Amino acid sequence: MDSIHTLFLFSGSLLALSILASRLSSLFGVPLLLIFLGLGMLVGEDGLLGIEFDNYPLAFIIGNLALAMILLDGGLRTRLKTFRVGFKPALSLATLGVFLTSGIMGLFAMWILDLSLAQGLLVGAIVGSTDAAAVFSMLGGQGVNLNERVGATLEIESGTNDPMAIFLTISLVEILTGDVQGPLDTLWLFLNQFGLGLAIGLGAGWLIARLLSWLDLAPGLYSLLTLALSFCVFGLTSALDGSGFLAIYLTGLMIGNRPGRHLNFILPVHDGFAWLSQIGLFLVLGLLVTPSTMIGYALPGIALALILIFVARPLAVVCAIKPFFRFRWREVAFIAWVGLRGAVPIVLAIFPVIGGVENAALYFNIAFFAVLISLLIQGGSLSPMARWTRVQIPPRVTPNLRGPLGVLPENDYEMFVYRVENDALEDVPIRLLRFPSGALISALFRQHTMLHPKGSTRLRMDDVLCVIGRSDDLPALNRLFNGDARLKRERAFFGTFTLDGAALMRDVADAYGLTLSPGEQEMTLGEFASLRVGGHPVVGDDIDWHGIHWVVSEMQGNQVTKVGLRLYQ
Repeated sequence: MDSIHTLFLFSGSLLALSILASRLSSLFGVPLLLIFLGLGMLVGEDGLLGIEFDNYPLAFIIGNLALAMILLDGGLRTRLKTFRVGFKPALSLATLGVFLTSGIMGLFAMWILDLSLAQGLLVGAIVGSTDAAAVFSMLGGQGVNLNERVGATLEIESGTNDPMAIFLTISLVEILTGDVQGPLDTLWLFLNQFGLGLAIGLGAGWLIARLLSWLDLAPGLYSLLTLALSFCVFGLTSALDGSGFLAIYLTGLMIGNRPGRHLNFILPVHDGFAWLSQIGLFLVLGLLVTPSTMIGYALPGIALALILIFVARPLAVVCAIKPFFRFRWREVAFIAWVGLRGAVPIVLAIFPVIGGVENAALYFNIAFFAVLISLLIQGGSLSPMARWTRVQIPPRVTPNLRGPLGVLPENDYEMFVYRVENDALEDVPIRLLRFPSGALISALFRQHTMLHPKGSTRLRMDDVLCVIGRSDDLPALNRLFNGDARLKRERAFFGTFTLDGAALMRDVADAYGLTLSPGEQEMTLGEFASLRVGGHPVVGDDIDWHGIHWVVSEMQGNQVTKVGLRLYQ
């Protein structure tokens, strides 16, 4: 068989096997990225097929391309409104947090591995940043619905902390190879990494977003043009010594927050690109690993990985956000636990190999153990940890399916598909439903038969309704079709009773026999909740006051509009 045919057969089989093996993640709770990594090792030098792969420059190129696509997809799906509560703490974690984590790990690496200061700090710099691919994959794959403050902080941190890790790694590699730059040159490299990444990413993203909304292309071309232009941004920024990773993440952010029908064609395709990137990246990294040569690094590697999880990351998180931002200790604990390591440390560990650093295999193998233990311990326990720290909120009711009609270039109408799961809607005529003024039922399916709904048509449980409306109609539609089981879960979390955020505190105090300070008499309940939270409230924030848990249940912008009363834990 020709080598080209063998390549197609091997790559196709490995990709298909990776996708099929992903079922193990949902069945047994095995982290998905760990499965991809394990498959790469399984067919590698010490595995079943014995494939020898030690092309570090090629692995480095693949790693950069894959990470760029993953960060672009992450930016496309990050909403600008999350920056309201997550940007400042995420920026602190992405800079000060990475610096502290690298420093703490460097000192432990010096002691455990008997290294010099520069060598130990290089180990710390390689494993110092969290990984966007791991964070986005784990949080999305396990269905963990975090409160906005914690979720936004983790997403933005993982998308923006690569520049600090790359800067530290490059600087320490140059020190170890004797190519030492002066302090001013080092400072200039640091400013370039962040400054150019920020400026080019935001500027180019703004221009690309407007270009995409203006062009009239075939649907399949929007995603390709987005990827091509974003790669140009990545390449240009990197060529100018800026952070291409930060730039492409911000480019995706600007594109994803520009409304238009182009997003309907871009997002699904880039979701596939991101999955392909994650699978390919971890398969290649698995091929690069030779288990037989790693036995000697197992004990120090596992020890350093445990120190990273239980000492370095928690200390860095506490120092980076607790003194400056109003996070609760349980939120800080969860953020510290989600310091997931993925492909980034292994890609950074290739820097010493390419740079010719002495004993470069040590850095690669230590990084591998950091990733392996992180995915096993942290990745496999996200859901229980989210429940234990009480940062998880119930998933809100959403349409079972939705899709644009493609009628208007902006603010297009969509088709929302709901299943009747609420007992309160049983036998209710359609004309009595309180629909938003711009929405209507276009079709009704009952027992796989399509009916033509009229005002007198009475709903039945498990009816499927196709509703035409706009995205602004979703909150009202979701409340209307709120299923009974889901409603019970929400009541258990938000409380049985819900009060209007505009209610005056003096009236609330009179109704429930509560005591207020003089300054709180004229406040609204929403203002009172914001004050007690410490500013920037999010859905799921709770205030323990007078033996009652007051839980923020709805927000409109920065305003608390609904507050639930939960009388017990």
